[in-house]
Amino acid sequence: MVRTRGLLWLARRRRLAHACGRKEQRAYGDFLDHDARYDRTAEFLDVVGKAFGGPGVNHEGAHFRVENGGLVEPLAVRPTIYFGGASEAAERVAAKHADVVLLWGETPSMVRDRIASMRRRAEGLGRTIRFGLRVHVVTRDTEEDAWREAKRLLDGIPPGAIEEAQRGLGSMESVGQARMLSLHAGKKLGVRELEVSPNLWAGVSLVRGGAGTALVGSHRQVAERIAEYEALGIDTFILSGYPNLEEAVRVGEDLLPLVSSPRRARAPLGIVSAS
Repeated sequence: MVRTRGLLWLARRRRLAHACGRKEQRAYGDFLDHDARYDRTAEFLDVVGKAFGGPGVNHEGAHFRVENGGLVEPLAVRPTIYFGGASEAAERVAAKHADVVLLWGETPSMVRDRIASMRRRAEGLGRTIRFGLRVHVVTRDTEEDAWREAKRLLDGIPPGAIEEAQRGLGSMESVGQARMLSLHAGKKLGVRELEVSPNLWAGVSLVRGGAGTALVGSHRQVAERIAEYEALGIDTFILSGYPNLEEAVRVGEDLLPLVSSPRRARAPLGIVSAS
């Protein structure tokens, strides 16, 4: 039973959490610098990849030592590795190990450049990788209603919350976080002034770390923006909204029927909690 459950658990899709901010890392006793943490991640994935192949794994590296490890029997289907990170160190690891590289909802031109860079790295290693997009959505029957909801979210931010959040986010080592913050420079602008590309709103990243943009518009407009990202090479979309349950229902009932993709028959879009 333990072996069977373990194999089933490992065979599911996995996302590897590489690191958080330096202060939090050190609170957990981890004093490696940014690039060294990615070196450790790469070594971990090397070991795990060997372990998926069955028993008899031996490894001695800078961060891990394994003697006669590995699974009792090889996995028939190896788990899909989803990997995120925008730094040079992160892209090196992703090119070697990732099956799907997850990107945050940057502008189409920024996403196009990231995809081109990662494809070159992966092709240099003889690999082919896929790409996913993590983005929020504010989708309504009309464009006006969608922007009215975005304004409601923006107006609901308590006084001082943006400044406090930006101080914390600005101190992080994350290159991806810096790219998010560059979209608005930490300023609370008008709701439409935070529209950094057609229907792409950067207001979420004023107070939220990580994925900080939302596709805002009518259901048809949001579906069109999704199609544009798909044309760039994105085949996996992780969507969320506020409040979680209500927006999940809205996306499922009103948005997804408008999303036309050859992949939909094989793999529906993912909807996750925005927490």
